[in-house]
Amino acid sequence: MPRITLENLLAEAAEEISHIDVQECLQLLNSPEVTFVDVREASEVQSGVIPGSIHVSRGLLEFQTCPGSPMHNPVFSSGNQFIFICASGGRAMLATKVAGDFGMDAMCMTGGMSAWQEAAGPIEFL
Repeated sequence: MPRITLENLLAEAAEEISHIDVQECLQLLNSPEVTFVDVREASEVQSGVIPGSIHVSRGLLEFQTCPGSPMHNPVFSSGNQFIFICASGGRAMLATKVAGDFGMDAMCMTGGMSAWQEAAGPIEFL
């Protein structure tokens, strides 16, 4: 029997993190103090990303966000607020929790890219 289930892990993350809706994200899109982080897999981002966002696959997030890691991405030491996004929200919630645990100012965009597209948010292609 597992010690934890995916549902429990997601519910715990959802309670511990800050959430932001798509309309608020649209208003922050060009803010120099905000970095959007897309944690979908490389094959998923081919369908388009939020303009100016960075891509870090969920599987590499801890390695790129932790300052002591040899794979650390300096963007995560910028002092910016980070808004994590994925396809529908689950991976972004987990990513937001990890970022918060590392002391970053992090939020999860509710609904993910699905909600972004429904709101007719701009998309760029890599």
